[in-house]
Amino acid sequence: MADQNFYYLGTLTKPFGLKGELCAFFDVDDCERYLGLTAVFVETDGEMLPYMIEKLQYRGNNQFIVKLQDVEMDNVREFVQTDMYLPISELPKLSGNRFYFHEVIGFKVVDERLGEIGVCKDFMELANNPLMQVDHNGSEILIPASGQFVTNVDRENRILHVTTPEGLVELYL
Repeated sequence: MADQNFYYLGTLTKPFGLKGELCAFFDVDDCERYLGLTAVFVETDGEMLPYMIEKLQYRGNNQFIVKLQDVEMDNVREFVQTDMYLPISELPKLSGNRFYFHEVIGFKVVDERLGEIGVCKDFMELANNPLMQVDHNGSEILIPASGQFVTNVDRENRILHVTTPEGLVELYL
């Protein structure tokens, strides 16, 4: 994605029908939150271009039918396999130990057993098993980013408290 002020919403997957509509997959936890969506941004040539939504119909299993303004049958194929984005400012605030990956990048990572182990640099999203990439003095440590391992998110002090299995961190050192 070209702009860090946006988050990935989903992908326009294929044409639908004969009116310039598209099938879309929304990569979200709560599809109902997006039923009133009026616009999306589509990355085109490295730029985020806004498109108004004329029609949005939920079909279940994170699948929608979308009709974007100014997209007709003759140019609908240009949008196939195109990603959709929304401004980060539209994300609902999370509390407790729930967090968005982008919000904790730069947080100190502290293990309950080993103490401070480094700084969260990024996340690798692997099929239902995201991994936190922690920089430890130039070496990378990978820690599963699930609630089982991330025990506390201290937003005020910018600290992620983790409990890693014995030997995991030592594997990387």
